[in-house]
Amino acid sequence: MTLESVGSKAPEETAASGVPPLAAGGVPLLGHGWKLFRDPLGFLGRLREDGGVVRLRLGPKTVYAVTTPALAGALALSTDFEIGGPLWESLDELLGKEGVATSTGPLHQRQRRAIQPAFRREAVPGYGPVMVEEARALAERWRSAAAIDVTTESFRVAVRIAARCLMGGTYMDERAERICAALATLFSGMYQRMVIPLGPLYRLPLPANRAFNRSLADLHLLVDEIVAARRASGQKPNDLLMALLEAKDHNGEPIGEQEIHDQVVAIVTAGSETVGSMVMSLLQVLTDHPEQADKIRDEVKTVTGGRPVVFEDVRKLTYTADVVFETMRVRPAVWILTRRAVTDTRLGGYRIPAGADVVYSPYAIQRDPRSYERPERFDPHRWQPERAKDVPKYAMTPFGVGNRKCPGDHFSMAELTLIAAELASAYRFEEGPGSDPRLRIGITLRPRRLLLRALPR
Repeated sequence: MTLESVGSKAPEETAASGVPPLAAGGVPLLGHGWKLFRDPLGFLGRLREDGGVVRLRLGPKTVYAVTTPALAGALALSTDFEIGGPLWESLDELLGKEGVATSTGPLHQRQRRAIQPAFRREAVPGYGPVMVEEARALAERWRSAAAIDVTTESFRVAVRIAARCLMGGTYMDERAERICAALATLFSGMYQRMVIPLGPLYRLPLPANRAFNRSLADLHLLVDEIVAARRASGQKPNDLLMALLEAKDHNGEPIGEQEIHDQVVAIVTAGSETVGSMVMSLLQVLTDHPEQADKIRDEVKTVTGGRPVVFEDVRKLTYTADVVFETMRVRPAVWILTRRAVTDTRLGGYRIPAGADVVYSPYAIQRDPRSYERPERFDPHRWQPERAKDVPKYAMTPFGVGNRKCPGDHFSMAELTLIAAELASAYRFEEGPGSDPRLRIGITLRPRRLLLRALPR
């Protein structure tokens, strides 16, 4: 590869040939992978200057990027594309190929039907008491804490809510911390594997590779423990884990052990990683914008009259929900997504060959000044109905769209709203010594190391 091969062609040349323009700034051998590794958020945001569809080089591979809300929506909804590409290939190692997060086609449809009842809007209130209990326990635990390690605490509450609501168990903090420690190593390693696909080099016995493999083994061992404990208990609660253990395949036979394992990994991993990352970002927002914490506290007082928050208050905590939603806009946990073309097709007027990978960034799209006035400003009021109607379609899709939309959207919004209401009512926050609020960029997006002091109100 030469420097010339990763340069940019003139727009008229690429339009005439049906080939999207090549992004500027590639380097020999690594192409644009180095920029995507060093400054992914800035790099993806600048791609909009090159066009709606842009070619990238990631090592020897050509990858296509889309930069507009309309094209991102078209990509997500088109049957010409399926889950695939470097992101999902890296997730396969963690989530397996038989879980709902990474499966495709009829298998995905069957799995989604099996888990969907647990996430229907009318099912979420049933989880309310657990969500409230865990949010209160989190707030109470901080009353005697001189300093708070927000990473540990955020993932702990996310794991405990997911485990208790969806798998019917009260899991010890030690087990939750095992999950958190494993995921921190795994998601960092998988992002590196995605943007710099060096294949066999990741199998060398290097310290980083050994740490990755240890964390992967521990997570899978933990999942086996959860499934075995449920079976040994003889209990059959009406929860998501039981639905999986009793699920049937298309022939009416029980689903295989590997599928059960992969499904549980997806439940534990996807929910805890994304929600935990969002709790961290919410706390960063409440620290950086104390006026937002004050407004949430005032709304909670108005809604509750001074009594403790209960789940039934969630639908009335509209401003609190807007703070959560705006946090998802400026700091989305899922900041990059990929798809793979299953046939020769066209996107944005350009030809996309079968087998090609396409990437898009919710982070970049949700900060596009063509879609948002002053996108860098944290402004929950932009989600009030009279303003939200002006946001272009697909310019804000924190839970995805189409048949890959996250089934836990109502579940996640409810728990995040309750956690924000509970914590902002109880405390004001300030950063402690050693805190590093800069963004940590892995498979998900969150502060690097957030250490806070919780000041009782």
